[in-house]
Amino acid sequence: MNTQIQNSHSVAEAAVRYAHLSDRSLALEDLRRSAPAVFAEQASARTGRTYTFIPTGRVVAGLMDAGFVPVSARQTRSRGGVEHARHIVRLRRRFETVQLRDAVPEIVLLNSHDGTSAYQLRAGLFRLVCLNGLLVSMGTLATIRVPHRGDVVDDVVTGALTLSERFGEVGRYVEAMERRVLDDEERHAFARAALALRFDAGVRAGLSSADALQPRRAEDGGSDLWRTYNVLQENVLRGGLVRRLPNGRISRTRKITAIREDVRLNAGLWELAAGYVAPVVS
Repeated sequence: MNTQIQNSHSVAEAAVRYAHLSDRSLALEDLRRSAPAVFAEQASARTGRTYTFIPTGRVVAGLMDAGFVPVSARQTRSRGGVEHARHIVRLRRRFETVQLRDAVPEIVLLNSHDGTSAYQLRAGLFRLVCLNGLLVSMGTLATIRVPHRGDVVDDVVTGALTLSERFGEVGRYVEAMERRVLDDEERHAFARAALALRFDAGVRAGLSSADALQPRRAEDGGSDLWRTYNVLQENVLRGGLVRRLPNGRISRTRKITAIREDVRLNAGLWELAAGYVAPVVS
């Protein structure tokens, strides 16, 4: 089978999966199981007098009334207890008008009930090929922050609607990345910059940019910016990169599990990738 036919089959398969995933929603019991902090009944005792407690579940309900559906959720560990931990909920529009070749636009909602985080809204992408969640950084779409003061539900819903109205802009970046072919020097420079986002100089000395550029599936083979970015995102965040220690021994990098670090790295990687096409898109 030639490459053109393979690509057409991949696009067709992605379209089928897109139709399936865009209709998927997370049942409330699954949401509670994945992120019990969404349904917290009170804030941490460490919060101040100006802190207004409104559970994330109430905000999610408001978003659902506005046409969004939750599709995934998770939370991090917290010394302040399970119900106050930092958590993240990803939502999609019930009827999405922006259809990309292998990704679905999402709204990413972050919060905690321990006073360490305001409500945050970011634009995101869910990539069908690898089932990875990507985040669009502040450089392209501003993060919307809503402090815990007063009845925040309407403000969060308005923010989500504002972000979703700009999904078309995200799509233009993705399409530009798909068209942008990187030469070997650019790909390795991108890989070195991606590794520098996560690892200090001592750790990077034992890592190879060639390993960071190694795809984990056949669909990610290629030198265009979109696939290169996705390969680097997966390898940097999911871990498993081989590292040679100063004593000659071999170790592997660990998967990122902390939500704060996941967001920081995702945003930084998007900014690196968007920098290659920003003049074209704007």
